[in-house]
Amino acid sequence: METIYALAIGVLTGSGVWLLLRPRTFQVIVGLSLLSYAVNLFIFGMGRLLIGGAPIIETLSKADPALYDDPVPQALVLTAIVIGFATTALFLVVLLASRGLTGNDHVDGSGPEA
Repeated sequence: METIYALAIGVLTGSGVWLLLRPRTFQVIVGLSLLSYAVNLFIFGMGRLLIGGAPIIETLSKADPALYDDPVPQALVLTAIVIGFATTALFLVVLLASRGLTGNDHVDGSGPEA
């Protein structure tokens, strides 16, 4: 389970970095999104990958923290997802405005030499 999880984070990170280095604006936006997904998975994994763990601690008996999920990384990831959607929407609006003004979607503002 951990190996597949680590490979998924690695593939998302590698793909995101590769797309960040592309010359078109839309590819850069998708690369940033993939990197944010990779970071979200990494943070979520830091809260322990426990299958079948109880989400609520019983107060009547002594609680062993190793048996329960950590809610802090889950809350951080949920917040990061909302912020990621907002920034992606903002980037897409800027992309459309830039393409309308310049006529192309290259990152440096100039198209390929023909």
